[in-house]
Amino acid sequence: MSFQRLANKVAIVTGASSGLGRAIATAYSREGAHVVCADLTPSARSTVPKEAAIDTVDLIHQNGRRAIFVKTDVGDAKAIEHMVNTAVAEFRRLDIIVNNAGVSLESRFPNPIHTTSEQAWDETMRVNARSVFLGCKYALAQMLKQDSVHPSGDKGWIINISSIMASIAGNDNPSYCASKGAVSSLTRQVALDYAKYRIHCNAICPGYTQTALLLETTSNLTPIEDIQRRHPFGGIGKPEDIARFAVVLASDDAALVTGACHIVDGGYTAR
Repeated sequence: MSFQRLANKVAIVTGASSGLGRAIATAYSREGAHVVCADLTPSARSTVPKEAAIDTVDLIHQNGRRAIFVKTDVGDAKAIEHMVNTAVAEFRRLDIIVNNAGVSLESRFPNPIHTTSEQAWDETMRVNARSVFLGCKYALAQMLKQDSVHPSGDKGWIINISSIMASIAGNDNPSYCASKGAVSSLTRQVALDYAKYRIHCNAICPGYTQTALLLETTSNLTPIEDIQRRHPFGGIGKPEDIARFAVVLASDDAALVTGACHIVDGGYTAR
């Protein structure tokens, strides 16, 4: 068996049933982690055929790895606390959390801010920003009270999924941009506050990536041809591109990395 960078680590991935979460969960399992797949349903609510064909947990089991599914509403504190407690009950500890779950209501119903409803704003903030706060809160509480079993002495790894829209403007999607800006800022704060405990906290800021969300975006906001032209390094990314970087940030390969928001976008924002 090849060297596994996450061998015997326990990881929670929210939004694991489809898209980036699914890619990250399966990549972590291949690298030796035990994975808690958290989502509203185990089945992908996706238009991507290969995702709908098999649940993420079953896919991981097919590959001979350990994983469980925990039904989780990421905007609900009790649900997040239950998610963390279930992970610990099953695997005895928690080493990694990937706060990935998110929504982009404006990819379906684009609106400038003067026509954005308060309901849309609140729901986006609940799922995209409050969920990251809650995920960090309960994961950190668990990481702080458990002994480190890692040769590096590190006690935990937090990876928050932000977006390039945290630092550049999109088209008529103010609540999404604001929510991802909150994720990036919170990531830096958590990193500073918990570095003394040897807990890493970083964010990944994906660009346009081939998920069901991209289909909604290109149908309602920006034509696919326009997006492709703005990528100098090989076009639109795949979920696996984000997952590979998520593996690095949860491993000893990133031993000196914390408090950073890493853009993974094929050069889109370099323009």
